[in-house]
Amino acid sequence: MKASNAFWAEQLAGQIPEGLAREIEIFETELRLRRQGKIEERVFAETRLRRGAYGQRYDSGQRHDGKKVQKLLYPSGSLTKGPNTLWDAPGMQRIKIPGGGLNARQLETLAELAEEYSDGIAHVTTRQDVQLHYVHIDDTPSLMRRLAAAEITTREACGNSVRNVTACPFAGVCQDETFDVTPYSRALSKFLLGHPDCQNFGRKFKPSFSGCSEHACGLANMHDLGLVAVERTVDGVKKRGFQMYVGGGLGTVPYQAKLFDSFVPVEELLPLAQAIARVFAQYGEKKNRNRARIKFLVNDLGIEKFRELVLEERKNLPPDPRWTEYVQTAEGFREEPLSAGGTIPAGDSEDFRQWIRTNIRPQRQEGYATVTVALPLGDITAQQLRDLADIVRKYTNETVRTAVEQNFVIRWVSCADLSEIYRDLKAAGLSTAGAGTIVDVTTCPGTDTCKLGISSSRGLAAELRKRLAEQSFNLDAAVENLHIKVSGCFNSCGQHHVADLGFYGVSRKMAGYAVPHFQVVLGGEWEHNAGSYGLPMMAIPSKNIPEVVTRLTNRYLAARKKGESFRDFIKRIGKAEVKNLLEDLTRPPAEQSDRGFFRDWNDPREYSLGDMGVGECAGEVVSSVDFGLAAAERQVFEAQLALEAGDYHRAWQMGYQSMLQAAKSLVAAELPGISDDPEQIVQEFRTRFYETQKFFDPFAGGKFAHYLFAAHRNVEAPRHPEKARFLIEEAQLFIEASHSCYYRMGTPVTV
Repeated sequence: MKASNAFWAEQLAGQIPEGLAREIEIFETELRLRRQGKIEERVFAETRLRRGAYGQRYDSGQRHDGKKVQKLLYPSGSLTKGPNTLWDAPGMQRIKIPGGGLNARQLETLAELAEEYSDGIAHVTTRQDVQLHYVHIDDTPSLMRRLAAAEITTREACGNSVRNVTACPFAGVCQDETFDVTPYSRALSKFLLGHPDCQNFGRKFKPSFSGCSEHACGLANMHDLGLVAVERTVDGVKKRGFQMYVGGGLGTVPYQAKLFDSFVPVEELLPLAQAIARVFAQYGEKKNRNRARIKFLVNDLGIEKFRELVLEERKNLPPDPRWTEYVQTAEGFREEPLSAGGTIPAGDSEDFRQWIRTNIRPQRQEGYATVTVALPLGDITAQQLRDLADIVRKYTNETVRTAVEQNFVIRWVSCADLSEIYRDLKAAGLSTAGAGTIVDVTTCPGTDTCKLGISSSRGLAAELRKRLAEQSFNLDAAVENLHIKVSGCFNSCGQHHVADLGFYGVSRKMAGYAVPHFQVVLGGEWEHNAGSYGLPMMAIPSKNIPEVVTRLTNRYLAARKKGESFRDFIKRIGKAEVKNLLEDLTRPPAEQSDRGFFRDWNDPREYSLGDMGVGECAGEVVSSVDFGLAAAERQVFEAQLALEAGDYHRAWQMGYQSMLQAAKSLVAAELPGISDDPEQIVQEFRTRFYETQKFFDPFAGGKFAHYLFAAHRNVEAPRHPEKARFLIEEAQLFIEASHSCYYRMGTPVTV
């Protein structure tokens, strides 16, 4: 039986910093008031999110222990009436791990909490956090206290706040880095946590640090604030600083970060970050949540105007001793090895040699290496966490970090100990090879627990990983070094935009059935701090995605030029050839007696979007909608071809036309014979689908409709590459939303 909140409050009194203890007490009081109906849900929602407490999805209508729940989604709508209100379904607790840094005691604490409050599994995220699923909201104060006693916080792990400050897990030991960014990431994390200037954002704010520009460990280009280590010689003295990037982000429509300054000296890091936070809080969107990220502010103002506002704000900031104190204190950070260095052993088994080749990275310090512990799907059991704690104590001074590829990195391992650490990891079930290769598929939670999931990203990732692992000993190096990333929806939590092979979940009707699909995203670049973003190519049924991977990689091997990257190869052969290669995979099988094709991966049930929604729209389903949406798909593909050819005006126009076509298809279901007049199409769509909320996604609302409205208003606006690309991304999302709306307009045929 779990101990009460009061027990842990008494047990841990004096072990938690006073300010943090008081915050948890306040949260516990607000939780009690919400149960009594004295705080509105919308107010409490931001409170719990800022403490890392999320809702999660229950597709089957069962909670994890098999009991029936009132609502599938927690906690919205799941309160019973009366003085003794309770939440029926557990949710998810996100735990903030700045820079990914952990020690053995913290690993053991996470293990205890995973066992006592969750399902015995901890999940490493793509931003170095740890998540526990199936955590009941009533247990969160105890969980937070036990974490705080181990010097871990959940504060601002979610919500409209500064999220986890991520940093390269190889910082300080990487052979290619300019300098160790660890101290500075820690200083920024400490400075911004709970800072008054960071409490009035319209949306989240994500910082990251990278020690170099060539690798992907920091992913500076896709962050709100990206910092890349650089050095400059001033008056004969070498000085440390950062290339500072602002306004990056993935999400539905990805934006590349803009260079704010090519050299920000370390002493200006904290005050300049504070000034950026103040400008974001003052000028950022507050009412329209869909445009409230800083990437929209930077794009709307332009980087020059944004820089001007920030520098003016910096000039007016009152001096803060913490700017210097936090950095100087952090610069005292040192890591030392436990054992003397050695040499990498040859190994006496093929499995060990494969592990050495893919999971071992020599450090800049001779005789030492980092060991990457690859976690399939980012999951690790409570017992494995304990085993990992024992291993890092045995072989290192507890130097271990989480990585953005959902793995653990053990640092400062003597090369002489690699045989023995492999033996211990193997005994713990943690010796999987293929870290950082095509086998190491990244995925978000998808339909397993996420309320926004459309297709099973974890199911697909597991299948791809299994098939690729079977071939791992025979993979060509060019293919082995590719990256696959899978998201359950368009929001890019699996980072599909920066993968060589990216996939995100969508839905389509085929042969009268709703069928899980994935959009194929090609052209992304993982290296160079997420150097470029891919574009969605075409939607393929989920069960055909493994064949997509096979065909594309085989084609690459057969036709690539010497030294040609996969991204350059795709660009050279062109989207038309890729579409021809995959076109037959878009169709259902001729023989449809095997209903497995119409179900999602690892799910025996009928596929449905019903778990996402809150009701269906009325309307008559007519076959012309299918034809119209297919035409819209064709037009947005033509827009991509025009973008590829450098005809940005045509790219923009075709993207706009594809949205018009999709809107017309929906309107025609209610108003047969509607004309081709854009004004009438947009007005009828607005009246029949936007104002009635029929088009509204259960969680995105009318967000995608605004893409059409904005394009229609700006039909004569000048075109250039970035705007054409954004418009194409928006058009693809509008078409996806049209497919979903069409699905809700009728009664699905059951499998």
